[in-house]
Amino acid sequence: MAYYTDISVKEFVLQLSGKQPAPGGGGASALVGALGIALGSMVANLTVGKAKYAEVEEELKTLTVRAGKLQTDLLELVEKDAIAFKPLAEAYRMASETEEERAEKSRVMESCLKDAALVPLEMMRCCGEAIELLEVYAEKGSTLALSDAACGAVLCRAALQSAWINVKVNTVHMKDRAFAEALNREGMELLNQYLVIAEAIYHKIEVDLDGEHGHDGKSS
Repeated sequence: MAYYTDISVKEFVLQLSGKQPAPGGGGASALVGALGIALGSMVANLTVGKAKYAEVEEELKTLTVRAGKLQTDLLELVEKDAIAFKPLAEAYRMASETEEERAEKSRVMESCLKDAALVPLEMMRCCGEAIELLEVYAEKGSTLALSDAACGAVLCRAALQSAWINVKVNTVHMKDRAFAEALNREGMELLNQYLVIAEAIYHKIEVDLDGEHGHDGKSS
């Protein structure tokens, strides 16, 4: 059952600012990613039905089904991040005075670290796909909604980077270095691939908007 995605925005922010272990950076990352792809869907919905964009209407409708799934997945990851992090927070507090206690703590922490790292990695995958969709929305959506596509790209980029640091904070402590490095490699690949695309989306729209007016802000 969802909790963090069912409470009010105000309550979520209040809880985020508190001292409890969740929600934290991972959950915030997923929420930001969901907001980013939601803006992409907004661009599509503002485009569909307009005669000027009839040629791309069916494509945008198809993409928006994917975008809706991503939005749902990212909201679910807000919850999954909290679920994965709580056992890790408890593991850090386990007794470690005797050799047996230290061994058990190490075993539990290793399992919890792996679970906690896989959730933000999944966020990164979702954000990467969201950025791909935003690239199409920016290219084929209504020019009246270009700024929303740009904002979506910025949010998904931020979510991608934030999720990556949440992968790293867990893999750095893993004893299973082969598992850790496999996650790190995928994370770096996602980061390197999609940061460039997100930045290009934003930059192109910024330039396009500059082109609508003179650089002094007056109509050209």
